[in-house]
Amino acid sequence: MSNRRNWLKQIGLGAIGLSFTQFETFANPSAENYVSLDLDKSPILLRSNENPYGPSPLARAAMQKSVNSSNRYGWDLSGELISLIAKKNSVSDNNILLGAGSTEILDLVLQYTALKKGNFILAETTFNYWTFPFEKLGLKKITVPLTADKKHDLTAMLKAIDSDTKMIYICNPNNPTGTICNYEQLVSFVKEVPKNIIVFVDEAYLDFTKEKSLSGLVIENQNLIITKTFSKMYGLAGARIGYAIAAASTIDELSALKSSPNLSVSSVSTAAALASLNDDKFIQQVQTANEEVKKYTIEQLTKLNLTCIPSQANFIYFSLDNYKKDYFKQLENNNIQGTKIYEENGKWTRITIGTMKEMQQFIEAVK
Repeated sequence: MSNRRNWLKQIGLGAIGLSFTQFETFANPSAENYVSLDLDKSPILLRSNENPYGPSPLARAAMQKSVNSSNRYGWDLSGELISLIAKKNSVSDNNILLGAGSTEILDLVLQYTALKKGNFILAETTFNYWTFPFEKLGLKKITVPLTADKKHDLTAMLKAIDSDTKMIYICNPNNPTGTICNYEQLVSFVKEVPKNIIVFVDEAYLDFTKEKSLSGLVIENQNLIITKTFSKMYGLAGARIGYAIAAASTIDELSALKSSPNLSVSSVSTAAALASLNDDKFIQQVQTANEEVKKYTIEQLTKLNLTCIPSQANFIYFSLDNYKKDYFKQLENNNIQGTKIYEENGKWTRITIGTMKEMQQFIEAVK
């Protein structure tokens, strides 16, 4: 603990604070500092659920300082980060595994599941890119439709379990719908799933909510694996750092699939993550800004007669069924990068919440 405090003092970051106005001015890396292949254009990036305000001041300073020692391996700093993550999640150090973004953790869990052979279950509309190698790994994928209000159908997922099921994946809040299963629902769900089946919960966007993490349940539930990331709330998508929380025995088994556990993350990224976890004020500012801009955007889309799903994350899922123009052409004409149609029935798409200025430009573009 004292080492971490001393390290923060060394980089001169005792108490950086920003007013909301300063925060908005400071926070435009998504457009103004983006390097496009076409240097005459600076697109508005509303496609990947990135944090337009990050990294935090502490993280930026930490990365700059850590470059000077990046000729050395970051073993000690990794240990510091693991200890802080463990403390914040009320678990032990041996319950944590670092990864190059939660993407590496997702890949590891898929490989881990494949060792057992069989099938895995996930929602029909969810974050599924990480599952694409499943056939080559000898797995079968079973998808379960969302409920009418675009939430995970936990009852249907339980019914989909068969003797070959090895893992169930839940993205909470769900990407792309922004809907959430509350803590009590998931606790009950975990209890009902047979203990030989992995329950894999992706909490990439949980920091945008007031819901409690399931991380504290991994000790008594050996089949529960949680993944979290610094890419979203903490604004470190390009730094590639995330982690798994699970029973110590599960962490050991996941680690065995890596040649160097906890060392796939650079010392620069580790320093940024460690500093980010100590920047509570910045996180509060991001949460406040996200809620204010999200409220504005939903109100404006609703005025355009577009149905929006209430979102618990930093993006909005809405229907283009009533939209009379070519939505994607409107985005293209205004140099805005959005996503795609996720569900043809209703023409549902997703848009990331940017800064207020960016979302005002987005609304003007689609009017």
